[in-house]
Amino acid sequence: MGVQEHRDLLSNIGVDVDRHATMMSMGLESYQNQFMSQENRPEGMKYFDWFMSEIQGGRIAEINELRKNKKPAVGTFCIFVPEEIIVGAGGACFGLCGGSPATIADAETELPRNICPLIKSAHGFKLQRTCAYTQSSDFIYGETTCEAKKKTWEILNKHHPVHVMNIPHMKREKDLKMWKEEIVEFKEHIEEVMGEKLSLEEMINGTKIINEKRKAMQRLDALRGLNPDVVPISGKDALFVNQMGFLDDPKRYTQKVNELCDELEKRVEEKTSVFEKDIPRLMVLGTPIAPPNWKLHTAVEGSGGAIINEESCIGHRYYKDNVDLDNIETEDDLMGELMKRYSAVDCACFTPNTPRIDKILQMYKDRCADGVIYYTLSFCHTYNVESHLVTEALEAAGIPCLVIESDYSPEDAGQIKTRVEAFLESISFKNKALKFKSKN
Repeated sequence: MGVQEHRDLLSNIGVDVDRHATMMSMGLESYQNQFMSQENRPEGMKYFDWFMSEIQGGRIAEINELRKNKKPAVGTFCIFVPEEIIVGAGGACFGLCGGSPATIADAETELPRNICPLIKSAHGFKLQRTCAYTQSSDFIYGETTCEAKKKTWEILNKHHPVHVMNIPHMKREKDLKMWKEEIVEFKEHIEEVMGEKLSLEEMINGTKIINEKRKAMQRLDALRGLNPDVVPISGKDALFVNQMGFLDDPKRYTQKVNELCDELEKRVEEKTSVFEKDIPRLMVLGTPIAPPNWKLHTAVEGSGGAIINEESCIGHRYYKDNVDLDNIETEDDLMGELMKRYSAVDCACFTPNTPRIDKILQMYKDRCADGVIYYTLSFCHTYNVESHLVTEALEAAGIPCLVIESDYSPEDAGQIKTRVEAFLESISFKNKALKFKSKN
């Protein structure tokens, strides 16, 4: 296992090596049980199985090799980070650990109990020193998307350097002007880490790399969701591929996702599906799903359903838009296009956020889905409150919807499975009734 081979490195960057090794062993065992036991998996998933074994070993060694050469390593919890600038600088941008309940008790020594589990989990990983990505980062990118995060950055900054970007919560002209200024300030911070200036050519190159990565993820999304008669890859596997897009080297990741998509295209042509015909096809909306939080997908696909899309930050919201590089002549032009791309993200932190609702309705139609699960983390007030507006629109459109609020604890897994089973049964009954009606 990669972690054991890199014990000296992990120790040097401040990881609690023994505790970290125990957690990684448990995580790998969970992955093997939940993912590698699936039948008829695409061959292309073997790369991602390998990456899981090196997720906190070999990949960490790569990141720290970049740091030796004064290339920036930036950890993040949010898709508003201008990763194009980091990659253009030759550095690494990566998500931080934040999907496990194992670190929450430690976090609650500094944070209140009644805030989002993602924030508490991530903060706990830093206090425990059990996330090698956190320990490998020159600084953590923070943003102002919710109240709990904004105040947590102040506490986290006592333990690890944090750079906070002010994300406006409206999209008026004056808000977008300020946002562009924040992106410029972020670029200047990256230059401070490097000790040298970034050229326009370097930033354009970084943007091209990330554009290609998002194109590959768009391709995977289309193959898993836009073919009503075939589901060529499980939702659980596709979720994991998306999650690894926030950790892997972007060039290598893009290549491996495209290789996987080549295989999936053949599966679609040959009608090779990982599920039975007429299985209920579901979209998942809502908050991010950070590894190893796979319990919703496990519940759905272990109960006779298929997840064909995640609308969340870990999925469609992240890769739906690219940066327009046509007619870029100056650095100011590029900063403007980066701002346009990131301001198109339909996070629930924005008001109003009607484009998100319009997008969901169109996605549902395009994918010939049978139902929607609106999944939110406990105490994620932005997505919890916005769920009312979304479910209201879904109901008006006659779209079946199940709302689930959960945390990272395994204790509600049985309850979630029971609710999912009832939801799938209602969808199957409705579909059978429609078929019967169409025949008569």
